[in-house]
Amino acid sequence: MATRRIERTQESRRLLVAAAAELFAEKGYRQTSFIDIADRAGISRGSIPWHFGNKLGLLEAVVDDQLQAVLTGFAPPDGERPGDPLDQVMGFIRLPVTRLFIPLLAEAVEVDSPIREHYARLHAALRQGVQAWIPAGALPAETTPEAFAVVLVGAVIGVHAQWRIAPEAVDLDTVYATIRALLPASLGKT
Repeated sequence: MATRRIERTQESRRLLVAAAAELFAEKGYRQTSFIDIADRAGISRGSIPWHFGNKLGLLEAVVDDQLQAVLTGFAPPDGERPGDPLDQVMGFIRLPVTRLFIPLLAEAVEVDSPIREHYARLHAALRQGVQAWIPAGALPAETTPEAFAVVLVGAVIGVHAQWRIAPEAVDLDTVYATIRALLPASLGKT
């Protein structure tokens, strides 16, 4: 019986995080209410504070869930070379829920932001994924893997923001091909 209760609790939490992620992306964090989230998840709104404490706790769970999705996407099977992080990241930014990352990024840059650490971990995971993808000797001598990862991740984040703000002005396929063309030949598609 206890196992079934634990399973229901975990499923409720998962449904609430998924509903919140969708709604935060669609309506924005501030405009989304507990009622909206509960209705979308099909769960009592009293479950939200029980699971997360408050709306901010739920937001942190959403960001952590997305961070885990990124980390899982970058984790290759044991002994294998990581997949192409540019393919992974460009696919990831097309997901509707990543629209949420644009307004939250503005909040995360504030020193006292409760989601600052979550974003720092997300960006670190992206940089580590890029660095793991770089074969030894693939970069020009004056370029470190760390600096290259910062530049590539920064470019993709900037492209994502521009595309979300003005999708009619940014062709993601063309931008992806351009980024790919600018990469050193030794970093060609894996």
